[in-house]
Amino acid sequence: MSTAPTISSDARQAALYRRLNWRILPFLLICYLFACLDRLNIGFAKLQMQSDLSLSDAVYGLGAGIFFLGYVLFEVPSNLLLPKVGARRTIARILVLWGLTSAAMMFVRDVPTFYGLRFLLGVFEAGFAPGMIFYLTYWYGEARMARAIAIVMTAGPLSGVIGGPLSAWSMTAFDGAFGLAGWQWMFLIEGLPCVVLGVLAWFVLADRPEDARWLSDDERVTLRTQLRAPAAKHTSFLSVASDPRIYLMAAAYFCVICGIYAVNFWLPSILKADGVTDTMRIGLYSTIPYLAAVVGMVIVGRSSDRRGERRWHSALPSLAGGLCLAVATMAGGHLAMSLLFMTLATLMMWASYTVFWAIPSEYLKGDTAAGGIALINTIGLLGGFLSPTIIGFAHALTGSLHAGLYAMVALLVIGAALLAAIRVPRRSHEDDAAAESFATTANRM
Repeated sequence: MSTAPTISSDARQAALYRRLNWRILPFLLICYLFACLDRLNIGFAKLQMQSDLSLSDAVYGLGAGIFFLGYVLFEVPSNLLLPKVGARRTIARILVLWGLTSAAMMFVRDVPTFYGLRFLLGVFEAGFAPGMIFYLTYWYGEARMARAIAIVMTAGPLSGVIGGPLSAWSMTAFDGAFGLAGWQWMFLIEGLPCVVLGVLAWFVLADRPEDARWLSDDERVTLRTQLRAPAAKHTSFLSVASDPRIYLMAAAYFCVICGIYAVNFWLPSILKADGVTDTMRIGLYSTIPYLAAVVGMVIVGRSSDRRGERRWHSALPSLAGGLCLAVATMAGGHLAMSLLFMTLATLMMWASYTVFWAIPSEYLKGDTAAGGIALINTIGLLGGFLSPTIIGFAHALTGSLHAGLYAMVALLVIGAALLAAIRVPRRSHEDDAAAESFATTANRM
């Protein structure tokens, strides 16, 4: 007789998290998909835009990376405001402004406007990814965090799966329509949906569980109980900013990001160098690494949650990603071998990226986590500026992508070492017991 209430409680919790999963995660996934699409479609635009506007590889690499300068300048302020103004207002504002700016890329005519709009795109998108991760801490506890992050973050590789064919199709199907080039249509088609998503965010999202009208009072109590966390170790953003572990996490993240954005920005060019000249074929081939990454992220995220282990689930994939990228680079010119190891490298890098974000989410507690997560992301995303810039200049100097890609290999190996060095202090026995109890419940869902 004593087991009946437990079964009933487990069933209620399972139903509650199913509702959360369907209410929150798909919408955030779609929003993040367009975020990735709108920052990365420049890789496909390059196939036409570079010759139309007479842009050198060095100019393209700097323009692709300058997005991140705008992003990092405004990211921490955006996230520090999020707990005060609410996630709904923050996410809606970001979506609308970056959608309009991304669509405005169709008006680029010269290098200054190219640099200016890429910079503004970073300014307006600033804070979205870390804000989204912080927002998930309002709804998911430690035992489910890596899986929740993995589901939303699959938008990154999914943007490659969807974005490759979509970008290639829009650039070829609409090329010349109404006097506009294919790359101009691509920016318009992929930018305007973000404005619609920004309007929807106002109605779909609730700032916190207490504000969610679609939750019952009992469900709110359940969430408060399940999400009850240890007292925050950091009392202010200043205490976060003076914590050496934050900078160790940021340095590791920087290295992983360099590898990811090397593939994101240069994969179409790598495929072209391997002998694929048709734009549609480039678009189709580019989906293969990202499809593999989606599967890898979910599997590694679930494994990390099931074992309650983060460090090695992030460090080992980063190391494997670097080694696979090295083999893919050495196999340049041999399409099958190059694409196979580029696929494995992409899978491993995204798996490392996914589990990484569960580490600061567990280490940082309370509203100060918003600033801490943003600080880590800000420093790490400098890799998004450095990576394409290094590869662009190396290509301009040597006529080959190899030198720049080998630099990314080295950074991924360094990142693996840094990830292995991250040791977050263990919680008390009481906290571990509570987390173990919750993990048992979560694994039944």
